[in-house]
Amino acid sequence: MLPEPVLAKMKHTLSVLVEDEAGVLSRISSLFARRGYNIESLAVGQAEQGGVSRITMVVAGDDRIIEQITKQLYKLVNVLKVQDITETPCVERELMLLKVNANSTHRSEVIELAQIFRARVVDVAEDSLTLEVVGDPGKMVAIVQVLQKFGLREIARTGKIALTRESGVNTELLKSLEAKV
Repeated sequence: MLPEPVLAKMKHTLSVLVEDEAGVLSRISSLFARRGYNIESLAVGQAEQGGVSRITMVVAGDDRIIEQITKQLYKLVNVLKVQDITETPCVERELMLLKVNANSTHRSEVIELAQIFRARVVDVAEDSLTLEVVGDPGKMVAIVQVLQKFGLREIARTGKIALTRESGVNTELLKSLEAKV
């Protein structure tokens, strides 16, 4: 008997529209916990319609697991729509506040690096700076790596939010084509 093929676990971005009622987020998180699935990122906010919220979540799993999660979500009373937007052209953003050591010796270097990433200085203390960074999740990872050598005191991240692109333009595809030119 041949072994079952190993299905690749990848991160999926789910966009879930729910009725804006008390306990809906609790029921969704309980569904994930009962089945042993981890939510890697979660952002909730009011959607375009009154009384409806959009939950954007990042979940690791293969296609079969994501299909199962989607079916389970639809069984919840307050869930209106579930979309796996992982392969769909999207605008993705995240907000991060980052407190970094920045004494007088290194302050100008930290500010210069922050400007490269279009980060804003939102608080200045004697030996630290707090930066606000907005962008795609890859940008968040990159700025953390660059500033790590100064010492990171605190990080707060919102989690990814995303909307599908009406234009259908896949910016990741465009970036890869630019890199080849």
